[in-house]
Amino acid sequence: MYVPAHFKEANRDLLYGLIESHPLGILITNGASGLDANHVPFDFDRTQGEHGTLYCHVARNNAVWQDVATGDDVLVVFRSADAYISPNWYPSKHEFHKQVPTWNYIVAHAHGRITVHDDERHARRNVAKLTHRHEASQPVPWKMGDAPREFTASMVKAIVALEIEITRLVGKAKLSQNKEPRDIRSAGDALIVQGNEQIGQAMLAAAAKKPE
Repeated sequence: MYVPAHFKEANRDLLYGLIESHPLGILITNGASGLDANHVPFDFDRTQGEHGTLYCHVARNNAVWQDVATGDDVLVVFRSADAYISPNWYPSKHEFHKQVPTWNYIVAHAHGRITVHDDERHARRNVAKLTHRHEASQPVPWKMGDAPREFTASMVKAIVALEIEITRLVGKAKLSQNKEPRDIRSAGDALIVQGNEQIGQAMLAAAAKKPE
């Protein structure tokens, strides 16, 4: 990923939070059949490994788990939010007419080594952890024991567990930091008016960090 210095996001806690709050990642592999991309929800453990570890599962009928081998390098992309930025939102555009449209976003790229666990214990654990995390906010959280034992067993046999030890975490927050503070603020305010609070507020925070 191309990351100019002014868009680099090196705050590990912020990137960890991005992964945890937007767990649907794009798993990119380059296995025996070539490049592939799968959209998979991940459970993230900050405490495992130097940069954390990702856990997920895929359908047994999904060829990705046979296309890669344990130890292969993979990439998982997580995105929190994005927004189109109109040049009309920049005050400087109306003075000098030297602005163009752009697209802002916040992403984390987790590079890592994959391990394939084709066994019921890992598959059941991954499902249980992911379910527990996302059911926690429900009034009556669903748990695996709510389903008949035979049904759950058949579902677990139909999936394969994957584990990815993160070896490098790259973050990018493209928030118009290469613009004047007044332009960043104005565009951020425009996004908030449109309902895009996340990118809008992030742009206001970025503007506050720049000297006038």
